[in-house]
Amino acid sequence: MAKLVSKTYGDALFELAKEQDKIDDFAKEIKLVQTALAQNPEFSKLMNHPKVGKDEKLQVVKEVFDTRVDKELVGFLRLVVEKDRYMEIDAILAYFTDRVKEEKGIGVAYVTSAVKLSEIQKKLVEEKLIETTSYKEMEMNFTIDESLIGGLVIRIGDKVVDSSVKSKLSELTKQLMNIQLA
Repeated sequence: MAKLVSKTYGDALFELAKEQDKIDDFAKEIKLVQTALAQNPEFSKLMNHPKVGKDEKLQVVKEVFDTRVDKELVGFLRLVVEKDRYMEIDAILAYFTDRVKEEKGIGVAYVTSAVKLSEIQKKLVEEKLIETTSYKEMEMNFTIDESLIGGLVIRIGDKVVDSSVKSKLSELTKQLMNIQLA
């Protein structure tokens, strides 16, 4: 349900930004909103508190964001509050950001390796991903998981390429278990 809400509202916000020819402006302002929300967890507590009335929440949104972000974005935030969807605001804004990246041809890759990769290795992985995908550029996120033994696990969106030794050993084990002795 939460994913449907973030998609519905995120798509609506993206279409509004596209209609107004303000995708870049909205993306910058949304980054500011996300930063402000992350730095002020008390704000979200207030906005999600059941004893704070909707009118008060709408007034807070107006006071906090009216002079800081585009009026259409303030209107959108007010709509989210009016429809009691504020609990999903982080997911909505993240979905919008993902849509903007897709529109601009920016892929987001999560690369997990067994050991720390050098800067040259990281650059080679990035170049190979750009070469083998339809993206113009990649936003790279590297992590280390020693349990992989060797190789890489790369995730872009819902696609995963697992070339780790751990997964190859697991697959080999499965194959060996399926062999019937005559």
